[in-house]
Order: sequence, then structure tokens, then C-alpha cells
Amino acid sequence: MLRKLLAKFGLGPVGNKLKFEKLRKLNLLAAGLHGLQGVLVLALSNADRGLQPVTTNYLAIDKLASDGASEPVLTAATRHLFDINLAYIVAVFFFISALSHILVATRYRRLYQADLAKQINKFRWIEYVFSAGLMIVAIALLSGMYELSALILVFSLIVTTNLMGLFMELYNKDPKKLDWRFFKIGTAADLVAWLVIGIYLLGAHVYGSGVPGFVYFIYASLFILFNCFALNMYLQYKRRGRWADYLYSEKVYIALSMVAKSVLAWQIFAGSLR
Repeated sequence: MLRKLLAKFGLGPVGNKLKFEKLRKLNLLAAGLHGLQGVLVLALSNADRGLQPVTTNYLAIDKLASDGASEPVLTAATRHLFDINLAYIVAVFFFISALSHILVATRYRRLYQADLAKQINKFRWIEYVFSAGLMIVAIALLSGMYELSALILVFSLIVTTNLMGLFMELYNKDPKKLDWRFFKIGTAADLVAWLVIGIYLLGAHVYGSGVPGFVYFIYASLFILFNCFALNMYLQYKRRGRWADYLYSEKVYIALSMVAKSVLAWQIFAGSLR
């Protein structure tokens, strides 16, 4: 079955075997780097730093205003729910990535290769749902977004983005009849998440004392890197240059994942976990 799929896409058994072996090694390397960095973040982080509050907003009666108005006056109130350590968020998205890469290089290697021959990687998009979702939550917390509902919403937007990436691959098997709606919806969801976080950064700058300088660098660098994933998919489906080979775009996805997670993790570490 796998040989027939490879032949269908014009991939010779010898050449493709070498490509798959290189991908296996790259996945093992990615698994090792992600896992090692997760351990290092936990080992090197200061347990007293990196705590971020998670709150919920609700309506409550303002007793003073109600007494003056002789009727109940509602006002917005905030309740602290719990604290979460950024070190744990960083470590978890590293470990999720490490687990995904080790699985496709070992236990699910044949399924992974069969999917790649069909120009699909379900493992990638499932991993991104959780790892990229946690990454955006970490950035949101650093930007001052502490309200639980808002965090769930930005997480959901990134989940939507990556599910659209999966659907793009599942429903675009004919390169001559591409349906770009999934790509457009995913890109829009991604941009909305970044826009919302940007509003928090702008509000902190205009109405408050701003956020630490490293947060602006995180926002800018990760915004660029996140959208490089969309660019990689665009070039893949446009079959531009080396991107005409799906296995090349797979290598780019792996490299982008390693770079994005590492850049975010060590900027957070340098700024708030030491």
C-alpha cells in the first residue's frame, strides 16, 4: 500500500526511502531537543518567579453606589481563581512536542510515512492544537490577559487555526482544484488571536505603565514565526520551488516548530523565570 502511494506521487522507492530516513532522524533530533529544553526550563527556573494570576470577571452589586441611587447598581468585579507558573506551561508544550516527534519516528512511523505519501500529517496538526495553544496562552498572560474566559477564547482561536490546517490537507488532494477556504479561515482566526493580545499590550502602554520590554520582543518575534507556518503552507500548495515536494515542507514545519518554541521559551526564561 505504501509503495503504491509513493508511486502515485512520483516518489521512487530508493530516493524516498532516504528522505524518510532523514525525516526519521530529524524527528528524533526534534524530540531530543524539545525534551531536553523542557527539562532545562524546569531545572533552571526560579520557583518564586513566573507566577501569573488567573481571574474571572463577574457582575456584582456596588453597595455604595446602590445606597446613593436607592436602587441596585451593578458593577464589574474580579475574582482571583489561582496562579499558574509559566515554567510549567513552557515545559508542557516542549514535552507535548517531544512526545509527538518520538511517536512518528518510532511506534507510528509507518502510519506517519503513509500519511506523508498522501500529503497529510495528522500528527503535526494535533500536536499544534495543544502546543501552539499553550504558547499563545503564555504570551497572553505575559501581556496582561488574566481572565480565564479570554484565555480560553484565544486558545480556541489557535485550535481553530490548526484544525483548519488539518482540513486543508484532508480536503485538498487534487492540486488542480484547491479549496483555500480552510486556509483563509485558519489565517483569520490566528490574526484575531494576535489582534486581541495586541489590544492588551496597547492598553497597558496607553493607560498603564506598559509591560516589560521583553514581552514586546516576544510578541513581535512569535507573531512573525507563527505566520511563517501559514507561509510554508501557502508555498506548499502553490508548489513553489522546493516546496513542490511535500516532504520538504514537512522538514520546514519541523524546523519552524523547533525555532518558535525555543525562541518563546528562552525569552520567557530570560525575562521572568530566572
